[in-house]
Amino acid sequence: MRTSVSRNTVRLAQFSLLLALEAVVCFTPLGSLPAIGMMVATLGMIPVIVTAVVMGTGAGTLMGAFAGLFSFLVWTFMPPNPVIAFVFTPAYSLGASKGSFWSLVICFVPRILVGTVTGACLKLFTKLHMKNVLAYSLSGVLGSLMNTVLVLGGIYLFFGSSYATALGQNLGALPAILGLAVLTNGLPEALLGGISAYAIGYPVRRHLAHNFE
Repeated sequence: MRTSVSRNTVRLAQFSLLLALEAVVCFTPLGSLPAIGMMVATLGMIPVIVTAVVMGTGAGTLMGAFAGLFSFLVWTFMPPNPVIAFVFTPAYSLGASKGSFWSLVICFVPRILVGTVTGACLKLFTKLHMKNVLAYSLSGVLGSLMNTVLVLGGIYLFFGSSYATALGQNLGALPAILGLAVLTNGLPEALLGGISAYAIGYPVRRHLAHNFE
């Protein structure tokens, strides 16, 4: 009984600390990375990835939901780039371009799935007896790329014409613009996600497993 209570207390403390870190990287400039183009590269997925690695798929998915909520609040009340804020929040509009229900989908679903994909991949790779460095790193990379692909794919699918107009471009140029965002933002974020999953998540998970054996 005491072990169970202690484990639950540790998990609650862990999640709270990671949630606080998520708030810091979402609400302060500390979470922003130098980037080229209109999109903002962030560290926002790092706490989600670490949560999924250390605490499991369920906790990672929940942290992803908080990441989506924090992102929604940022883009609604203090958007890093007001020109494109409408793709992340229905509360924003730019001329004829207005946010909608699909803005919420783009803002929440990719973040939620970062935790789900990272946790599920790590579980699968562990069962396949992959080396730890590869299993953890690849899980973090795939989780981060899930966010990049779904966000950019959602923008193209639901707001392609409006987004291109906001950038002063035609729709035909949008695939190249989004492809550049993958290279300048998505890949660095994925690399950091993979490094964090192994460098932070792996030792913490091992330490906790040892303490509760």
